[in-house]
Amino acid sequence: MRRRPFDLRRPARRRWLSSVWVWLVTGGLGVLLLLVVLSREKLPRSAQPPIRQKLGHSSIIEDLNVTDEMLSPYSFTRQIVDQISLAKALVVISKDDNNFQFAAELASQIRKCQALLSSAATKGTQLTTIEMEAAIRDMAFLIYQAQKLQYDSATMIMKMKGQFRSLTDKLKSETDKSTKYGQIAAEELPKGLYCLGIRITMEWLRNSNVQRELSEGKHVSEKLRDNSLYHYCVFSDNILAASVVVNSTTINSRHPDMIVFHLVTDEVNYASMRAWFSMNSFRGATIEVQKVEDFTWLNASYVPVLKQLQDSETQNYYFSGSGDNRTPIKFRNPKYLSMLNHLRFYIPEIYPALQKVVFLDDDVVVQKDISELFTINLNGNVMGAVETCMETFHRFHKYLNYSHPLIRAHFDPDACGWAFGMNVMDLREWREKNVTGIYHYWQERNADHTLWKLGTLPPGLLAFYGLVENLDTKWHVLGLGYTNVDPSQIKNGAVLHYNGNLKPWLKIGMEKYKGLWEQYVDYSHPTLEQCFGHGYS
Repeated sequence: MRRRPFDLRRPARRRWLSSVWVWLVTGGLGVLLLLVVLSREKLPRSAQPPIRQKLGHSSIIEDLNVTDEMLSPYSFTRQIVDQISLAKALVVISKDDNNFQFAAELASQIRKCQALLSSAATKGTQLTTIEMEAAIRDMAFLIYQAQKLQYDSATMIMKMKGQFRSLTDKLKSETDKSTKYGQIAAEELPKGLYCLGIRITMEWLRNSNVQRELSEGKHVSEKLRDNSLYHYCVFSDNILAASVVVNSTTINSRHPDMIVFHLVTDEVNYASMRAWFSMNSFRGATIEVQKVEDFTWLNASYVPVLKQLQDSETQNYYFSGSGDNRTPIKFRNPKYLSMLNHLRFYIPEIYPALQKVVFLDDDVVVQKDISELFTINLNGNVMGAVETCMETFHRFHKYLNYSHPLIRAHFDPDACGWAFGMNVMDLREWREKNVTGIYHYWQERNADHTLWKLGTLPPGLLAFYGLVENLDTKWHVLGLGYTNVDPSQIKNGAVLHYNGNLKPWLKIGMEKYKGLWEQYVDYSHPTLEQCFGHGYS
């Protein structure tokens, strides 16, 4: 077999290809180097971080813009501010660790840095590099020491979480205390009111003429049943508040002689309240005063609230101070079991001869003639009221427990709420539709407080559901006892309602609204002057 002779040209070809590759690689590297140099020359010199510049000279710049300094990522000022923020956190952590000496050193350095920044901002000049370098170095040394003490980020986060939980618990505790004390202040009996009741009773006992007028009956009984007159009912144990309601209504009425007030109080205040309204004139208005204890038919066998009051669990819920601590204290106020508070559901039975009345709470003041309310067409409804559902808070789902199947099955959660305090009642429609019976039905099913918790409004929403005629908001302006109210609404409002805890006769009442109420209190009256001086406050 013949062997192929050696090709002497092949080695020369391989050497030529190798040299070509060397030149190509060398040329590529050269081009790449040229591009890098050109791109670096295009970079603006200002982009180089000032921290890399040599620190050895001081410069003062006029008209320093502190905001720009703070926003610049390369600013010495910003570096100092960041260090101060970190140091403040380290102060808190070191105190928790009982390292008070280190905390004092940090606090001292923080004050020095703050003083430097304050001086620069005041003078409008930039800090010298010597000052900045010293401040940054000293603070950095302390932060480094903190790291040696294991005050690292993870430790700081854990400790701050613990502090946050502790502060949250303290805030909740203080909020609960504030609510509790505010509720106690709202429920207090001011000594002026106590004095007023005592002095009126003493005057009644000393004055035989007043006793004779009371026994003979000063008012004409026919007026109490005359449906051509304007009948108002107020249920209260507060003599001064009831007096303001009567006085403001009669003063602003065009026909005060056609006004009949039906007042109901309790046995404790009955004598003093009856004497007060007999000894004082209210522009010819007829005023009847009764006590709830005389309504013997209001007993536990008929009234669910009184029946529930005999239950030991209900007594504990409202009176013991123990019970469910998760329930806010305002929901456990004993006043919600007071018959004076629930009499509004028995108006047709208290006044069987009347066809239409206007119910007023004792924390309202009337500043216009409201006799027009008796001519409003309720369109077959039982009650006229001002709706309060301009915001979601005042819809049914905020008052009632919609997790309960009875509530969920019978009531629209987005139905509009309305307010007690000024309500027109058509007693004929009430009797026909048996609203009191409906109220009893729902009150009996709430014996365990699972349908609602607070007051008389929730059972009212249920009892009058679908039976309420919406009135113009001018008739009833709410909120003067807990919030700020639009001045134009107050000016145009017929009835102003101090609903909430900040009643105008209490020291905690809102000062800016007290004058609207106090203008109907005659402090020059001898008895009032003895108890209140020249003003309620």
